[in-house]
Amino acid sequence: MSKKLLSLALSLVLAVLGSAAVASAASKAEKEAAFAGKVKRNILKLGTGEAARVKLKLRDKTKLEGYVSEAGADSFTVVDAKGRTSAVVAYAQVKQVQGNNLSTGQKIAIGVGIAVAVLVIAALVIKAGCDGFCE
Repeated sequence: MSKKLLSLALSLVLAVLGSAAVASAASKAEKEAAFAGKVKRNILKLGTGEAARVKLKLRDKTKLEGYVSEAGADSFTVVDAKGRTSAVVAYAQVKQVQGNNLSTGQKIAIGVGIAVAVLVIAALVIKAGCDGFCE
């Protein structure tokens, strides 16, 4: 009985370890292509214009900082706010990207938080103003 249980447990362990090795066997090119797709989605989500600020690290160790002026199918343009120089960057060249604007959901959450804070403060002021005279 214990040999059957031990062999069953060993079979399960080997099956789990074997499937983990297969799942992580994606090639470097596939990983880079998937990351480039993620960068593209994030840049398109960020939008264009002076409010779409980004900090980039490229695969060739170059660092760029500015705003996204154009976003296309294969590349996007970053304009340096100080020198007004522009650089066209392919999505596949990007190693790390950091955007500096807020999404619509974050803006709504901040607005709701401010509204709740104002209501709480107003309620406290009204309650303090009564001093037992309000009934």
